[in-house]
Amino acid sequence: MTAQPIEPTAHGMWSPDPVRQRLANHTIEDVLALPDDAPRVELGDGVLVVVPFPSIGHQNIGNRLWMWLFQHAPAEFEPVTAVGVALNHRNTLEPDVLLLSRPVVVENHYVNAEQVVLAVEVVSPGTRRRDRLEKPADYADAGVPHYWRIEQNPVHVYAYDLVDGRYELAADSAEELIVAKPFDIRLRVRDITP
Repeated sequence: MTAQPIEPTAHGMWSPDPVRQRLANHTIEDVLALPDDAPRVELGDGVLVVVPFPSIGHQNIGNRLWMWLFQHAPAEFEPVTAVGVALNHRNTLEPDVLLLSRPVVVENHYVNAEQVVLAVEVVSPGTRRRDRLEKPADYADAGVPHYWRIEQNPVHVYAYDLVDGRYELAADSAEELIVAKPFDIRLRVRDITP
């Protein structure tokens, strides 16, 4: 058996069109039409934002939280990963974990923000600003009722509830997160720590 040579594409590696980036006129349809070799992107006000792939530790935290939610969430909720959120036709996000209201409707990788009960972002060195400042504002503007931010090294969970259009800290812990919404949760942080 021999390996087949890789044919270089006529255009080389994919990259965003600089003119359309300056014009900020990309839409969700453009994201869905990206070639297979395109990196992960989020759409922010019509601009394609490359999203770094998560580290193993980052993925382990997200996957362990997904499993915890899968085992403990009431039947009216569906925990998912690797699903995007369509805030509108010019804005999308790629959260680490989502808790959705059932029935779940996923269209071309995206759910509508109205289905999201809880959005979770695991903070990495390259995503600190977006996960701490920009994404909470975007999720709040879309009416997502709950947002969790998980810091690494050490793992610390911050849980926020949407109150009057803004997130307010409901609880935080590096040991056990206890919140009453979106359901009664007693999450031992060690259960999601790699």
